Amino acid sequence: MAGAALLTLAWVWQNNRKPAEAPATPTVAAAPGAKIEVPPPPNAALPATAPSLEDLIKRSLPAVVLIESSIGRGSGFFVEPDKLLTNNHVVDGNYSVSIRYSNGDTDTAIVSSYSRDFDIALLKVMKPRPDQAVIPVGSIAGLQSGEEVITIGSPLGLLQNSVTRGIVSGLRKVDSITAIQTDAAMNPGNSGGPLLARNGSAIGINSFVLRGTQGLNFAIAIDHAKALLSGHQPSEADTAAFIKKTNEVPLPPQPTETDRTRDQGTQLYEAQLKQIAQHADWLDSYWNRFMEVGWEGKVVGSFDRPWYALWNDGALQGKVVIGYETNFYDIKRHAEEIRSQLGAVEEAARKADVFPGTRRELRNKYRLDYPGWDK
Repeated sequence: MAGAALLTLAWVWQNNRKPAEAPATPTVAAAPGAKIEVPPPPNAALPATAPSLEDLIKRSLPAVVLIESSIGRGSGFFVEPDKLLTNNHVVDGNYSVSIRYSNGDTDTAIVSSYSRDFDIALLKVMKPRPDQAVIPVGSIAGLQSGEEVITIGSPLGLLQNSVTRGIVSGLRKVDSITAIQTDAAMNPGNSGGPLLARNGSAIGINSFVLRGTQGLNFAIAIDHAKALLSGHQPSEADTAAFIKKTNEVPLPPQPTETDRTRDQGTQLYEAQLKQIAQHADWLDSYWNRFMEVGWEGKVVGSFDRPWYALWNDGALQGKVVIGYETNFYDIKRHAEEIRSQLGAVEEAARKADVFPGTRRELRNKYRLDYPGWDK
């Protein structure tokens, strides 16, 4: 600590002292007519210029991959030719995962080390490519609100190589984690991808979006990952020098990739049920008109939608009025189509891990929860 303090004082002194005056041009004694050799002045340090946005993205894309594990899809990025960083919740519980490069090639990576507390995982490729592009590891040191940032990832686990940009909204404390808040758009599948500074270095690992909000996206400070790259576990001290205590704000627990997939699946499931219900409403009207003139007999039982009687043994008592056979078969065709559509939607929702209770509630909402669908 004392040594660090001395280094800090030396830096402050070095950077705050008055600039030295330029030395006077030396007087050179020379014989009349002799050629005077004067060395050129030293080159002044030129300010580093950030690459164009297009060049930055072109250089970074080959370093970002789609990750497929047993629990879902996410993103990751190479920081060394054989090492990738991602979120732990993208690979949690997996020994190895599949990675898909930006050019479509696939490979396998093993989970080398991880931190559940900091939601960071380090992956290793056993046969690295000699020309593998990497993204330099930066730092949040000196990061200021308003700075431009770029994200690269695979939103929804499908749209690989998607790029968004925004600004740094602030630095936040989530338990022991320092997180970068940004308005750069993120979606499920972006998790594990890089948050890039304008100079092309990774300053964060995209981690989570607060559900029910817009523009509230968070990336874990890359400084936490440096510890993992060095063979140590991350800690709160990784960023202690860069973030003030006044930035500590309570945030909800981070949703997992499964949570995000389930939310997306639930939204899609309800949208599809709503569309099927419109077809069912139309068939209700068709059935009622048919029963007035095309059916000779009665319907036994009570049904949420009257044509559900088609699949209930003994419910339809009587016969079709001569001349209305085509209408009856038409009604049955539409009913079978609705049942088929609902079956496909149910299977997709099940694969998206939408809770059975949620599915049942939504089917009730749209009057599509009929126990005789499987008959």
